[in-house]
Amino acid sequence: MPSKAALIVLVLISVLAEPSWAATSLTVSQAPGGISFSGIGPYLSQFGTMNALGIGTPASGVSVIALSTGALYFTPYKLTGTANGNHILTISALIKTNFTHSAALALQSCPSTSTCNTSGAFSNMSTTTAVTVMPPTANNNQPVTVTAGLGVFIPDNNGASAFAGTDTASITLTLLDENNNKIATAEIDLNSPTGETVQTAVRLTLGTATGGLTISPSTDYAANYGNVNGLGVGPGAGLTVNSAAGGVIYSTPYLLQPAFSDQSSANATIKVALTSNFAHPAVLQPEDAASLTGPFTQITSTAITITTTAASRSSITRYLGLFVSNTNNGAGFFTGSDSATLTFTMTVP
Repeated sequence: MPSKAALIVLVLISVLAEPSWAATSLTVSQAPGGISFSGIGPYLSQFGTMNALGIGTPASGVSVIALSTGALYFTPYKLTGTANGNHILTISALIKTNFTHSAALALQSCPSTSTCNTSGAFSNMSTTTAVTVMPPTANNNQPVTVTAGLGVFIPDNNGASAFAGTDTASITLTLLDENNNKIATAEIDLNSPTGETVQTAVRLTLGTATGGLTISPSTDYAANYGNVNGLGVGPGAGLTVNSAAGGVIYSTPYLLQPAFSDQSSANATIKVALTSNFAHPAVLQPEDAASLTGPFTQITSTAITITTTAASRSSITRYLGLFVSNTNNGAGFFTGSDSATLTFTMTVP
């Protein structure tokens, strides 16, 4: 007998899907004010042109801190780590491929817990021992995004170890899920579009010496001897009067401060020349000496050598004299203000 009932079986199958971010992963992205990245495996970027004096223009997003032994170039960057569940995550960094000229460029890292805007916040990276980029952090069932710092230190390098040119390096970042030991990695290659460029650099500055006239920096440096006379009466502060044939020499100490990097020589030559004379050269003459009391040599349009052994980052005390004639009478009579310009030149072989 036919059945008058029908049995319908409905099987409900439900799949609980994980969020799209739940798989363990690590990504790198541009931070506000930082360098940009292209690609995702690896992430490509570069710091651009750098030197140990911290002068010039690196790539956009790179800042520089000039130090007494070189310069630190650095940038912020973002890292986003994901994992399935409410887990503890850490991120570390290791040099995958170091610079070929590692004595001239050193990779450095700043952890996410620091503000990463001082040299003390950065530490050297290694090819063998990972440094912490993000310490243990709870993800609270969400992706974790932090900002860390990446740096390249350019040390002073002169003589046999000097290097100027282009080099590349790569870094491996590792995310570790502390709950299940799952890892994810990301790579940054500092090679795009050309790599990191180390350039030679030279700089010569003047400074005020203890007990001397103030050497004022502006477009050009300036030193004001104030009121002077051929008898050496009433010298201003910072001046010493020395007797000289036909007049007196007012002298003051000042500092020459040479700095240079990635030069084949460790010594530089410094010269000085008169490039714009006093309007009354018979009355006023610039002089140079190695000591406060001389002997003094007149500075003329023909450059005179101050030293041939100036070392980088050194401070050389020199004495700048102003000869004032005491025969300033009759037809050569002059009172009033006058000025001259001296040009210092540093050459590194």
